[in-house]
Amino acid sequence: MTHPHQRLLIIDFGSQVTQLIARRLRELKVYCEIHPFNRVNEAFLREFAPKAVIFSGGPASVYAEGAPMPPAGVFDLGVPILGICYGQQVMMHCLGGHVEGGHGTAEFGRARVTPTDDRLPLLEGWFAEGPEQVWMSHGDHVSKIAPGFQVYGTSPNAPFAITADVSRNFYAVQFHPEVHHTPKGAKLYENFVRLAGFTGDWTMASYREDAIQKIRDQVGDRKVICALSGGVDSSVAAILIHEAIGEQLTCVFVDHGLMRLNEAEEVVTMFREAYNLPLIHADESDLFLGALEGVSDPEVKRKTIGRLFIEVFEKHAKAIGGADFLAQGTLYPDVIESVSFSGGPSVTIKSHHNVGGLPEKMGMKLVEPLRELFKDEVRALGRELGLPAKFIGRHPFPGPGLAIRCPGEITRDKLEILRRADAVYIDQIRKHGLYDEIWQAFAAILPMRTVGVMGDGRTYDYAVGLRAVTSVDGMTADYYPFTHDFLGETATRIINEVKGVNRVFYDCTSKPPGTIELE
Repeated sequence: MTHPHQRLLIIDFGSQVTQLIARRLRELKVYCEIHPFNRVNEAFLREFAPKAVIFSGGPASVYAEGAPMPPAGVFDLGVPILGICYGQQVMMHCLGGHVEGGHGTAEFGRARVTPTDDRLPLLEGWFAEGPEQVWMSHGDHVSKIAPGFQVYGTSPNAPFAITADVSRNFYAVQFHPEVHHTPKGAKLYENFVRLAGFTGDWTMASYREDAIQKIRDQVGDRKVICALSGGVDSSVAAILIHEAIGEQLTCVFVDHGLMRLNEAEEVVTMFREAYNLPLIHADESDLFLGALEGVSDPEVKRKTIGRLFIEVFEKHAKAIGGADFLAQGTLYPDVIESVSFSGGPSVTIKSHHNVGGLPEKMGMKLVEPLRELFKDEVRALGRELGLPAKFIGRHPFPGPGLAIRCPGEITRDKLEILRRADAVYIDQIRKHGLYDEIWQAFAAILPMRTVGVMGDGRTYDYAVGLRAVTSVDGMTADYYPFTHDFLGETATRIINEVKGVNRVFYDCTSKPPGTIELE
């Protein structure tokens, strides 16, 4: 079947920021896929039929033995190609230029690129006010450009910072346009896709139509079950599948007793009443909390919850009977990060993003309607499907729930304290209009009690830690800089409104080195 969208191929040579290239292109309504260099051969190119190709950066040296190379046929496709960092070097290497090691010209960090006298359509909107800031990250450098190429921009340590062979629509830059530290990088990508003839046909409205048809083609008249966590990904997947096949879908919401305040009720109400979606509410909190009693090791907690989740889900799936498909909210980053870069034969989704080995064990096939989407696109699709804005914009919530926000032993009393403290904290953040500025915020109950004086009496109660981080993708995160007034007001509210807490701390570590969660 031909793909319904114009497609751009990103050949990945191992850069840590390759995903950002795809993000920038998707923002321009251009459909693209990332594939490791070792998977892209001539047959793949013919089948994929890209309208343009981008070579990513990477850590290797083109002159080293076994260095990653693109297939030779990519240069004969007759489509525009853009090489970035290692991508520039490999392009020069393959087309008759020369690349050398450092020799004092390595560059890491911000640099200024100055234009030459020649103008290049790729750089429309650049250099209007002089040199432009870019982000460099290279040890090697191009010492001789390939025949047919001209220089359009230089930096102090990269005399060939921007080069192009306009007649063949080949472009190559030594810097990273995809990162935030190249302020006009998005404009460069916009110019490239325009030069390549992309019309911006990648929208969530068109994706919704395509996905619904694909689901119907895959499933036919058979049954699908979906593990519904109440998070954005599984919820959007469930609504989309329900729109495609209606009553053939049954959702199983496993309530492990580790949800936030009133969360289980809100999820059940939304799906049963607002969407009239067949839903089994499996309240198994006694089972989970009983198994976690006396357990304080965080990894044992996670494994216990994962094992029980599979057992409970399997029990309810069998009760439904006759389901051939299991639906999951797998996203594109899960797919990319699961591909073995060393060339392993199979794509394996990260274990915490699926229901263990359940599909194989139960003989079910997977339905994964979001596996081509990034998180922000899932949210856009959710809006397209009519999910409430407050739900779509929710901060990420971990699968093991409050278990990893309760270091040490988990008890019902501690969970109740934690739920109420967390609810006050999030209420404060919303009241101050900060919720959408923050990627994730939560309270954690610390495994310690301290003496405090409240009123005229001494207390011996728990301490609560507060965490709030800003992030683009959860890979790195920085703490949110609340004002002292906000923190003081929030601590006062928690201590006054939540029985069992007499001390509040704010965690202001970044990630790395501090992890986002506080387990």
